[in-house]
Amino acid sequence: MVQSATPASDFADALMGEIRHNYRLGRVLVAIDGVEGTRAFADELAEAYRRADHPVFRASLDDFQRPRAARELRGANSPEGYYFDRYDLATLQRVLIEPFRLAGSTGFQTAAFDAARDVERESKWLTGPADATLILDGPFLQRPGLRGQFNFTAYLEGRQFGLDPVVIGADELYQAEAGPRFGAAAIIDVADSAHPRRSFADSC
Repeated sequence: MVQSATPASDFADALMGEIRHNYRLGRVLVAIDGVEGTRAFADELAEAYRRADHPVFRASLDDFQRPRAARELRGANSPEGYYFDRYDLATLQRVLIEPFRLAGSTGFQTAAFDAARDVERESKWLTGPADATLILDGPFLQRPGLRGQFNFTAYLEGRQFGLDPVVIGADELYQAEAGPRFGAAAIIDVADSAHPRRSFADSC
């Protein structure tokens, strides 16, 4: 059964078209950055690629966390710990970003750690065609060490009601260090997740 279009799917189709217009061939890495709503938005964008019959892979930064003891070294309620210690960026680079970019027969992993069980995931190596897109979602994707790794970065904002104070504090550190609104190719207001809309870095 063909699903009816929605404002969110229409938006995803348009964003996918914009990205593909600029990056038609080869391996393309797309980052969906923000402190909430990124997984659902990235899933919607991936569906747009599938509707266009373009090979796409999905990954989430939450599947590249460090063990609980390491990510809570500064305490379970530390914004600094959430920002600096939570994610295993070295593993993300080694098993996903770098091998995906190499293309060819090089294998890559879209998940490395099960945070709920606090154990490493069993290695599952994937391969893909020379022309394919990887969509990675999660917070802090424009921080030093990751900025410049992606062909296109969309930054989501506009939904912080009821957000954990620890996450808010970590995001404040990120804003001060990275200024993500100004580094993104697209700023997207998802205050109403069913009706996303473009915003602009110089808006008040």
